Amino acid sequence: MKVSLHCRPFQLPHGDLRSILTVARWADEAGLYGIHFGEHVIMGEHIEAYPYPGRAYTHALDAGWLEPFGTLGAIAAVTEHLRLSTGILLAPLRSAPLLAKSVATLDVLSEGRSELAIGIGWQKEEYEASGVDWDTRYQRLLDTVRACRALWEQDGAVSFSSKTVVFERMYCRPQPVQARVPLLFGWAMTERRAQLVAELGDGWVPSLTTLETFTEGVRLLEKGFEAAGRGREEMIVRATVPDHGEDGPITSIDAKIAEAQRFVDAGATVVSIGSPIGAKDIGEVKDFIDALSASSK
Repeated sequence: MKVSLHCRPFQLPHGDLRSILTVARWADEAGLYGIHFGEHVIMGEHIEAYPYPGRAYTHALDAGWLEPFGTLGAIAAVTEHLRLSTGILLAPLRSAPLLAKSVATLDVLSEGRSELAIGIGWQKEEYEASGVDWDTRYQRLLDTVRACRALWEQDGAVSFSSKTVVFERMYCRPQPVQARVPLLFGWAMTERRAQLVAELGDGWVPSLTTLETFTEGVRLLEKGFEAAGRGREEMIVRATVPDHGEDGPITSIDAKIAEAQRFVDAGATVVSIGSPIGAKDIGEVKDFIDALSASSK
């Protein structure tokens, strides 16, 4: 079982953001598959648009969300094997050339360990504060991905033209070490979106989904990959293990692994398990990582 540690730095003991470097080193030494965390570039007070039914937005508005690429670059320096992923990066908030440069830089410095999970976010005010049009966010996402692929994978001067991204004969160096940077989409799966993932990306990272919805999403994705002439072995599906089950909170390592196995059986290739919330000291986090590693092997 491949386990990626979902570690929000502001939830580590005492809010010590820098301790994520220590946690990442422990996860690397324990043999976990990867580490990832989400982002907000800026946060407004209007949280009523939080899109997950039956779930409230529970994080403090002034929580410290670290910038992903700077943080993952620092993690790259203290690890050797971990896949370094976003989860979810709000891609439309960045220009395509800037995103291409950031990912390529991380991939070079980590010797090919970068992985990009992207989405559009849910707070309109975050877009407005960043000077980005909210209404064109889906178009910007797709145009940005296509432009990044061109800059990463084409030789020589690159030209690109779309509704929201246009440039003529430009160079963006360095290019990634990986011939194809794994790119995962974080959205609810439909037949059309499965086709887009197969065309532009490499996988799916659903958020807070039920096992039933997840299973159907994997089926659609497999269908999309097959139609695109790509094999099931090319798909990356990172499933988030829920914090609550039918019988209440899932707290023990064994219970988390058992829940993760249900998603693996349904088609997950990687499972996302969150670092412990409410740990009194950093030693508890290390114990959690060691137990997680032992139980997942």
